[in-house]
Amino acid sequence: MTEAEHRRIIEELESLIRDTRHTLERFEATGMDERMPADYDKLLVILDRAVKDQRAHTLEMLS
Repeated sequence: MTEAEHRRIIEELESLIRDTRHTLERFEATGMDERMPADYDKLLVILDRAVKDQRAHTLEMLS
C-alpha cells in the first residue's frame, strides 16, 4: 500500500471515529445507552475497531 492510500484510509477512519463518538454522546444524552444496551455496545465495538485499524495503518505508513 502506498503512503497516499494509507493516509486516505486513516482520514476515512477518523471520520468514522468522529461520527461514532458523536452518536455515542447522543445515546448517552438521551438515555438510549440504558434502553438499548445491545446497540450501544455495537457502537463501542465499531469505535474500538476503527481506532485499532487507524493505528495499524499509521504504524504501517511510518515503517
